[in-house]
Order: sequence, then structure tokens, then C-alpha cells
Amino acid sequence: MTLKRLAAHRAVEEIRDGMIVGLGSGSTAEQFIAELGTRVGRGPRVLGVPTSERSAALARGHGVPLTTLDEHPRVDLTVDGADEIDPDTLTLIKGGGGSLVREKLVAAVSERVLIIADEGKLVGRLGEHHPIPVAVLPFGWQAAAGRLTALGAGVTRRQAVGETTPFVTNDGLYVLDCQFGPISEPARLASEIKALLGVVEHGLFIGLADRAVIAGASGVRILEPEGTRS
Repeated sequence: MTLKRLAAHRAVEEIRDGMIVGLGSGSTAEQFIAELGTRVGRGPRVLGVPTSERSAALARGHGVPLTTLDEHPRVDLTVDGADEIDPDTLTLIKGGGGSLVREKLVAAVSERVLIIADEGKLVGRLGEHHPIPVAVLPFGWQAAAGRLTALGAGVTRRQAVGETTPFVTNDGLYVLDCQFGPISEPARLASEIKALLGVVEHGLFIGLADRAVIAGASGVRILEPEGTRS
């Protein structure tokens, strides 16, 4: 069993009958969706709120019934992955798959957010390995890129895989991958990015994760933030 699947297998133990479940996006979240489909087939009734069209299609393929935030504006539990995790605060970088806007919307209305990952996602400081994805309006995106550069980022517009055209999110947005290097004050940087004209959302997830299931060579461990959820 891969580490991603091991974390997903542990996370599905949190599922209870009648839950509204936020379905994250990305390779680790997809392992959870597959595990959830197996569990749903054995009895628990749940409704999933997908955070991307890809996750929605995968859930349907595994027999997980779906709903929307309009129909269920409160979510019992969201399970999602992360690109980087601060193990002390559970502050995250997310959005490597480009679904950061919907992921954050679903996480923000969830009673609990459970992050699943392999131990390679743990870092001393966010930004050590991954850029911060920033979703921007296509109209005037270069101006937004200039404002992000002024904050100290190396900015690259994400391209569609194998294409010369820009990557476009399910919400019709461009993603700018912003290399800031190790981040000393994530909350301050998050506020500065969000305040920029043309920015819709960023991939710094602060105060949203309640627990993290981390799979490693020695097994699975559960992390909780040192502070309380804001």
C-alpha cells in the first residue's frame, strides 16, 4: 500500500452515516475518494461536495453521491491533501492541481478539515519546495503578476500540461505560481497577496486544518495544530 493510500485508508475511518463530506482535489485526495467509494458501498450514507470537476467525475465513478454547497452550505468533514504542511500550525500550501478556490471555499464552511499526506509534505517553513499558487482574473493578469513581483515573488503563469496555452481553472481563472522562498510570516503574506487587485484567491491555507493524517515509513501519525482553529 502506498503512503498516500495508507493516509487515505486511515481518513475514511472518520466517515459516519449521514455526513456531508468535502472531497478534495489532487492525487492524495483521489485516493481518499476511491476509499470512500468502497466504504459507501458497504453501508454509510454520505453526500460528497467535490472541489473540482475531476474529483466530481472520480466520485461518480466510485459510486459516491454528490451534492453542492448551495444545497448543503455546511459540510461535516472535508478531506484533502496539501503540497506543503507546517507540522506545528498545520498551515498549508495548496493548489498544485489548480483547485485552490473551491478547496478553500469548501474548507471554510466545514466543521472539520482533515489533511492527508505522506511525510515528505512536512516542511520547516512553508515555501521551501513549492511556490504559492495564486488564482487571478485572466483580464489584466500581467498587472497582477507585476504586483506579486513587487511583493518579492518570482512569478510564472502556469501552462496547461503538454500545451503552450495557459492553464485555466474550473472557474475560468489563471494560476500564477509564486516563488517566495521560505516564508517567515505566512499570515502577513497571505493578507498582502489577497489585497492585490486582480487576485481572486491564494494557496496559503491558514487556520483551516484541524488535523493531519501523515503516513510514513513507520506508519501513520496524527498531527494537530499547537494553537486553536480560528
